[in-house]
Amino acid sequence: MPYRPGPTSAAGSFEQFFRAQYPVLVRIAYGVVRDVHLAEDVAQEVLIAVQRRFPEPHLAEHAAAWARIAATHQALNAVRSRERSGERHKRQPLDRSPAGPEDLAIDRDEGSSVRTALSHLPRHSAAVLVLRHSGLSYAEVADAMGVKVGQVGTMLRRAEAALRKELERATRP
Repeated sequence: MPYRPGPTSAAGSFEQFFRAQYPVLVRIAYGVVRDVHLAEDVAQEVLIAVQRRFPEPHLAEHAAAWARIAATHQALNAVRSRERSGERHKRQPLDRSPAGPEDLAIDRDEGSSVRTALSHLPRHSAAVLVLRHSGLSYAEVADAMGVKVGQVGTMLRRAEAALRKELERATRP
């Protein structure tokens, strides 16, 4: 049987936590910022914060949930910051690029509108939308948000309604 070192040190357990959570945190952040490099930066910042807050994350029951919600908030803050500065970053697709220039322009406009609308929602509403639409199950969203699974559907419906209102408000002349 090959030797498999266990989490004998805080550094080893954090490395395991990092390897497990980094891709999840990048995916969550990318869902908000739509910039691979910025999403990676967000994930790294969150993992640094996790290391400070939970010196041994494998012992902390809520470290992963805390990291997911922190990634959501950090990504929303990045969008808000980008809006305030008026800076527009070139967006780099994660998986695929649209078929043609028209599709690219439509995707960019729609994505920008949604990110702007998300940045105007209350943090709780934006977070539940981002977490769920980044691929997390209701149970994972509930864990990250610190609520019961049965509350997630209601929270999502309310957040989606608020997002629709914000998008409608933004498109009015």
